[in-house]
Amino acid sequence: MRRALYGQRSERARQLIDQLELGFEELETSASEDEVLASLAAAGASVAAFTRKRPARKPLPEHLPRERVVIAAPCSCPACGSDRLSRLGEDVTETLEVIPRQWKVIQTVRERFSCRECERITQPPAPFHVTPRGLFGPSFLAMVLFEKFGAHQPLNRQRDRYAREGVELSLTTLADQVGACTAALMPLYRLIEAHTLVGERLHGDDTTIPVLAGGKTDTARLWTYVRDDRPFGGRAPPAAIYHYSRDRRGEHPLAHLQGWSGILQADAYAGYNGLFRPDRQPEPLKQALCWAHARRHFFELADAETQLKKRRKGSPVIAPLAVEAVRRIDAVFAFERTITGQGAEQRRIARDQHVAPLLDDLRSWMIEQRSSLSRSSEVAKAMDYMLRDWAAIAAFLDDGRICLTNNCAERAMRGIAIGRKAWLFAGSDRGGQRAAFMFSLITTAKLNDVDPQAWLADVLTRIADIPQQRLHELLPWNWQASRTQLPVAA
Repeated sequence: MRRALYGQRSERARQLIDQLELGFEELETSASEDEVLASLAAAGASVAAFTRKRPARKPLPEHLPRERVVIAAPCSCPACGSDRLSRLGEDVTETLEVIPRQWKVIQTVRERFSCRECERITQPPAPFHVTPRGLFGPSFLAMVLFEKFGAHQPLNRQRDRYAREGVELSLTTLADQVGACTAALMPLYRLIEAHTLVGERLHGDDTTIPVLAGGKTDTARLWTYVRDDRPFGGRAPPAAIYHYSRDRRGEHPLAHLQGWSGILQADAYAGYNGLFRPDRQPEPLKQALCWAHARRHFFELADAETQLKKRRKGSPVIAPLAVEAVRRIDAVFAFERTITGQGAEQRRIARDQHVAPLLDDLRSWMIEQRSSLSRSSEVAKAMDYMLRDWAAIAAFLDDGRICLTNNCAERAMRGIAIGRKAWLFAGSDRGGQRAAFMFSLITTAKLNDVDPQAWLADVLTRIADIPQQRLHELLPWNWQASRTQLPVAA
C-alpha cells in the first residue's frame, strides 16, 4: 500500500533513463560554465582556453521568422587603406530569441446615427462576448483555462504572474471567467461524451483527487473513459471523458456507462464487476484485463532496486520465477508491437497463430509452479492475479479490437497525477466536476494532435454565432481537418 501511494510508478528502465537525463543536464551545465570561465581566465594569458568538442548542432526551426542584422563592412582595407573592396560572400550566425508577451486593449466602437427624416436612432448591435460584460477576449480566456487545467497552474499563481507583467486582476474575477467559460463550452462536452459512448471498446481507469472539506481534505475520485480505435485500424477519432465522484463506490461506473454495451478494458477493480453481471441491461459488458498490471506484479519481484527498497537492509532477493514470468510475458509484448495498427481480423488471426501458443505455455507453467508455492508467497499472489481471471486476461485472443494493455487510460490520467502536486486539492465538489469537464476537452484535443489552447481560443470566438446543427464543426478532429484544408485551398 505504501508503494502504491508513495512509490515510483515507472519501471527500472524508465528510472535509469530519467536519471541519466538529469545527469546529462547537470554535466552539460557544468561544462558550459567551465568553458566560459576558462575563456575568461585565459584572456590575459598565453595558455589556450579550454574548448569543449560539441556535436553537430541541430538547425533552428524553419517556420520561425528571421530578422537580419547586418554588421556593416569597413569602407577601406584595414591593412593598406585602399577603398577597392570586392564582396566575397557572407557568414550568417543564427541566434534564437524570444519576444516578451504583449498585452493590449481592444476597443470596439459602435457609432450611433439619427435619421434626419424620421428622427430614429440606429446603432450596430454589440458583439457577443463569451463571458458577461466582455472584459476578456477569447485568446486570454483560452490561456487562463489551459494554464489552469492543462498546465496545472492555479489561478492565484496566474494572477501573480500577470501582476508582475503590469496587469493586475483579482482572483475572484479570474474564477468568475472560468465558470462562465465552462457553461459556454458545455455543448461541446456533450458532443464529445456522445461520440465516446458510441465506441465499441473503452479504456477505463480512475485516480485520486483531494477535495477540500471542512478545513481538511477528503479523497475523491476522477474517472476516465477513453475511446481510441487506432490500434486496430479504426478510423473514428479518439476521445476521452472524465467524471468526478466523492468516493470510489461501484455505483459510479454503473451510472457512467448506463445504457452502453461493448468491451471495457480496465484493471481488476471490483467496482467494475456490476458491469459484467449477466442480468445487466441492456447486456453485460465484455471484460478485458490489462497485461501491464499483471506484468508489474512480477516485475517488482524481479527488480533488484525495488526489492532493495522493500528490504531496506541486506541484499535484495530476486525471485527466479518472477524473472522467468517477465521473460515469457515480454515475448507476448514483443509480438504485439508488430501488429499494432492492423485491422481487427488480421490481429485476431495473427494472435491465434503466434500468441496463443505462448499463452498456453505460460498458463501451464504458472499452474505447475503455483502448486509448489505457499499461499503467502508474493510470486504466488502475482500468479493468482492472472490465473483467477484468465478468461479476461486472454480475451484479446478472441477479439482483435482488444488491446494488450490499458495504457491508453493510464496515459490519460498521467497529467492529473503530476498536476496534483501543483494545485494540491479541488476546492469543492463543483470544482472537481469542473476539472473533469475541462480535462475532457483538453485531453480529447491532445489525442487528436490539436493544440488545446489554440483550439479553445477559436471555439470561444465562434461558439455563440455557429448554428446548433453545425456545432460538430468545432470538435477537435473536425476543427483540425478544416485547418489543414485551408492552406491547400489557398
